[in-house]
Amino acid sequence: MTTIYPPIMGREAMVCTEHYLSASAGARMFARGGNAIDAAVAATLVEGVVNPHMHTIGGEAPMLIYLASGRRVVAVNGNTVAPARATLAHYRSLGLDLIPGEGLLAAGVPAAFDALTAVLGQFGTLSLAEVAEPALRLCEDGFPMHAGLSGDGDTPEDLAGLIGRASIRSNERKFRSEWPTTGAIYLPENRLPRPGDLIKNPALAGFFRRLLDAEAGARKSGREAAIKAARDRFYRGDIAQEIVKWSKANGGLLEEHDLAQFMTKFEEPVTVDYRGIAVHKCQPWSQGPVFLQQLRILEGFDLKKMGHNSAQYIHHVVEAAKLAFADREAYYADPQFEQVPLEGLLSRRYADLRRRLIDPSVASMEQRPGDPVGLRALATHRPQAGRWDSGTIHVTTADRDGNMVACTASGGWIPSSPVIDTLGFPLGTRVQTFYLDERHPNVLKPGKHPRTTLTPSLATRDGQPFMSFGTPGGDQQDQWTLQFFLNVVDFGMGVQEAIEAPRFSSAHFPSSFFPHGSMPGVVRVEDRVDRSVIDELANRGHRVVVRPGWCEGHVLAIRFEPAKRLLEGGADPRGQLAVVMAAQAIGW
Repeated sequence: MTTIYPPIMGREAMVCTEHYLSASAGARMFARGGNAIDAAVAATLVEGVVNPHMHTIGGEAPMLIYLASGRRVVAVNGNTVAPARATLAHYRSLGLDLIPGEGLLAAGVPAAFDALTAVLGQFGTLSLAEVAEPALRLCEDGFPMHAGLSGDGDTPEDLAGLIGRASIRSNERKFRSEWPTTGAIYLPENRLPRPGDLIKNPALAGFFRRLLDAEAGARKSGREAAIKAARDRFYRGDIAQEIVKWSKANGGLLEEHDLAQFMTKFEEPVTVDYRGIAVHKCQPWSQGPVFLQQLRILEGFDLKKMGHNSAQYIHHVVEAAKLAFADREAYYADPQFEQVPLEGLLSRRYADLRRRLIDPSVASMEQRPGDPVGLRALATHRPQAGRWDSGTIHVTTADRDGNMVACTASGGWIPSSPVIDTLGFPLGTRVQTFYLDERHPNVLKPGKHPRTTLTPSLATRDGQPFMSFGTPGGDQQDQWTLQFFLNVVDFGMGVQEAIEAPRFSSAHFPSSFFPHGSMPGVVRVEDRVDRSVIDELANRGHRVVVRPGWCEGHVLAIRFEPAKRLLEGGADPRGQLAVVMAAQAIGW
């Protein structure tokens, strides 16, 4: 298959990101002698500057890292936590049944900076000053406005939701009247910016300078101690005080002790084998294990025989997703607070039982969680009963030694929370994904990680690095990346071909985001899928929504062949074709 973007191959280094400026930042770290971890941190920091409608440093940054020196995978819990004051009683006293999706009531502890500095200090080689330099310069000198951020190119169809809700154009009135601190940056000269206009963020530059001053002051104590000094200024110093002051002034619940007690955790990944490949995901504080549950169900089918993107294939993949996501809604939560029956959920015996629920000719309209403890195909209870928003970025990097990073960062979106005037970034609103219902596993509790949609992916083969990949896309992430993975493993596609193949997704299950709605039976299919396939899906009872041909996700991936020391990277043209951003892969 001829691809829109050429396959990118190299033997030394590879970086794939959602914006060409962040890819360039990662490449510069490699040029300085840094490793894949250094490159990923630098690229993610830049993404927080150039794609603030998708992610800022006020959000979260879960990661999976393959460490070549130890031949092991580390899961990085870069998720936020609920403030100590965030109780069911408090929200109910405000007359709320759901946590709002916008504003400071939905703000948890900003987690991204801690996650990035934790991995930099532990596994990187460069200083914070070196990896932050590209982001700092873009704040001070300005970066060229792009159409995805400004909203230029918005269409009546809103390109399947990829642009309008997040763009400056769609939030212009709010930025002018309600959130002037945001308007001061993103409406320069009090006008809507056009592509090519320079956007500067002096407050964010000052924030970086303060962190680097803290690092410089502790440099004599060594690289890791110096990075920790910057981290401490954020979470225990004057920056923490300013965050809390802003939160309180705008109705938020954060206190200084929430930030002071916060710490990124390095964890064991959740792993299953699929056709000889070990697939690794984060713990069930993320939706990551749902990817693995889908694999368990699908490994019982001959997908290749069904034919790629045939009606039979799409039907079975969608029905498997419905079953896996029903379990996500019924069981997934922060395992430090709730008992998550992960062993049962990922067992082949349980998958065999669940697989039998799939009718090969009729689409299910039910939410059908199983019973992974009693090993029954159907549970005796039912979970509570969307849309997806494009408020996430992904960065993946790899180096010649085999180090690989998959980082799916999000939160701190400028359309969801006002910019802190002295710091130049907003706080995240991920707390909205909690429920205010004691019966739900993802019920709000102080100090608890909300179940997040952020779900990086990493695969190994025979203990060696194989692939790192991910995408923006909320609840749909583990559907789009699953299709990419199956394209490579079951259908033998190259990385770029697998990324560009037409995709689809189910909206059958409850959304993770406010107001947690679902659209039973809805399947979104890119119009590049054959019309006869679309018609057959409708005949089987699927509620098919045909969408523009390049809108289902922005997958980025790197594949590594250790024997050849060959890196193959891929970036999704969907961003460029949808006028959202210009994803980029750089390798040599």
